[in-house]
Amino acid sequence: MKIALPSSGNMVDEHFGHCEFFTVITVDDEKKIVNQETLQPPAGCGCKTNIVDTLAKMGVTVMLAGNMGAGAVNVLTSHGIQVVRGCSGDVRQVAKNWIEGSLSDSGSACTAHEGCGEH
Repeated sequence: MKIALPSSGNMVDEHFGHCEFFTVITVDDEKKIVNQETLQPPAGCGCKTNIVDTLAKMGVTVMLAGNMGAGAVNVLTSHGIQVVRGCSGDVRQVAKNWIEGSLSDSGSACTAHEGCGEH
């Protein structure tokens, strides 16, 4: 299983569409983190680029994010990627918390962002 987290440094970025990079964490069948890599997003707002397609082709099935708009949620879920919003903190710890089952989606979405409009 692969988990992606919008990141800034080693922290979960507040917003999917404007992150510095994505941290992609691979988890084995025993629920242990076995690999961590970064993926640079293309320029522009994340929901209007091919980043979701790229993540899906990498095998990502879960997105742990601070927040994102409804359009981004729709694009991710249409690519088979489960979205969990409301995440914050160190990317590895957030991933571990999700693996342990202690995270759930906040259910709230951003409605507008500078330079991106509603998404």
